[in-house]
Amino acid sequence: MTNAFSDTRNALAEYLLRLADTDMVLAQRLCEWCGNAPALEEEVAMMNVGLDLLGQARNWYDYAAELLDDGRDADHLAFRRNEREYRNLLIAEQPRGDYAVTTAKQFLFDIWHHQVLSRLTESSDERIAAVAAKALKEATYHRRRSTEWMLRLGQGTEESHRRLTDAVQNLWRFTYELTDTDALEDQLAEAGIGAGNVGDAWRTEVARVFSEAGLEQPEPARHFYMDGKNGKHTEHLGFLLAEMQYLQRAYPDATW
Repeated sequence: MTNAFSDTRNALAEYLLRLADTDMVLAQRLCEWCGNAPALEEEVAMMNVGLDLLGQARNWYDYAAELLDDGRDADHLAFRRNEREYRNLLIAEQPRGDYAVTTAKQFLFDIWHHQVLSRLTESSDERIAAVAAKALKEATYHRRRSTEWMLRLGQGTEESHRRLTDAVQNLWRFTYELTDTDALEDQLAEAGIGAGNVGDAWRTEVARVFSEAGLEQPEPARHFYMDGKNGKHTEHLGFLLAEMQYLQRAYPDATW
């Protein structure tokens, strides 16, 4: 195995963990709405989105585990790593908040996610392309659904508009990870494997929906000291993982 191949293999495993961890954490946040959603129909819809993301996470974890080849399987990667080892986007771990917060968070993510998956369907890595092609069908629905809710809340009552505006303001600083790429992502994009930077397309689509919803788009977010892609998270992730990983931590290697 050449050093170049080894470097690409390690970079790809790290990239897959970023995709998997983001899907996993956001799925966990969505599942917090079970029994708490504003309407039964919305509860079912959010659980379906969460299950879609969980399935996508499993596919990425499986591939990452094969590349890492260190004895860990998908379950170990999901449930036996601590917050410093997680590579999810910061926006995914933010508290669910009210329905406006969840809507804004899901929308900002969905636009990014759909564009990333669209590009990954053309990846030179056939396995990534296949997983992305399946996930893209689900992400297309996710994007349509969250966009519709942005318009409903933005064009709705004075209260819904205020809450949505507040949600966007509170979440916006974390969007820099959606529009910026680092050296690892650039390396894989140049190799024809990764999605590369989708920042321009993301900003264009977000601006279009914001305009239609009557929302003011903030100035572009800038990088700050936190960096979810490299394990520097907000305080919220540790609490989320403590709940999500409780059973596997309490009974390691248990089988049923």
